[in-house]
Amino acid sequence: MAIKNFIFKTFGAKAEPEEDQEYLELSPVESNDEQKVLVRAYTLNEFSDIKPVLHDLREGYIICFVNIKPLKEKDVVELKRAISKFKSAIETLGGDIAGVSEDWIIITPAFAEIDKSKKSKTKQLDDE
Repeated sequence: MAIKNFIFKTFGAKAEPEEDQEYLELSPVESNDEQKVLVRAYTLNEFSDIKPVLHDLREGYIICFVNIKPLKEKDVVELKRAISKFKSAIETLGGDIAGVSEDWIIITPAFAEIDKSKKSKTKQLDDE
């Protein structure tokens, strides 16, 4: 009986089970520990620097800002190879990728989408 009381108090069971029932219906537990989204910056100095970015994207709750300038200045072919690797990973994961400037890209997991419209949001607000 002590276990039943613990379950009722902890999980908020909808109704006390009857003696002949073999299961207990529980209501969902709400948690205050929400998964936070991280925004992390990376720098690509060489092709192998893509590994931590790809690892974090697979984790699912990290938005990656990647500084591509050092690799662009060093080896454009390796930069294109890195971008291609990011694109194929994002296609698999359902995320998004976009250039923020000539030197920075942003890569998001599946829960986030990048607004790639040419017209900025501030400009749209000014027009209204």
